[in-house]
Amino acid sequence: MALPTLDLTLQFGDVPYAARHRAALPRAFVNRCIRHALAHDAEMTVRIVNAEEGQALNSSYRKKDYATNVLTFDYAQAPMVMADLVLCAPVVAREAKEQGKSLQEHYAHLLIHGALHAQGYDHETSEADANEMETLEMFIMAALGLPCPY
Repeated sequence: MALPTLDLTLQFGDVPYAARHRAALPRAFVNRCIRHALAHDAEMTVRIVNAEEGQALNSSYRKKDYATNVLTFDYAQAPMVMADLVLCAPVVAREAKEQGKSLQEHYAHLLIHGALHAQGYDHETSEADANEMETLEMFIMAALGLPCPY
């Protein structure tokens, strides 16, 4: 079975240690991670931001005054998924180090996580929903040959 198509825009803001993040996120890798998480064709923008931009977006859209690892802005789920994923480079780097993961592995998990959110998956409303989403994330990571994120 063929994977859904993805029209991907990849953007890097003014992030600290930009070369390290760019090296962890080659376009083909980002495309592969997201496509494996899609049920439908998609148009997505992935933007890598610094802590200030991440905090401003999280504060403005979620009323939480801190930078978080990934924000998903979903605009349509079918017949085509349309979304923006915003990943905060300093938060992702800190979490990867704390969790003993490579930066690329953690980015892969968060790209998959964000792509699932863009399709309506949620982990905050119930334990059953959280279990379903985590199971999908583990399955997709394994399909990509990457370790379990949990």
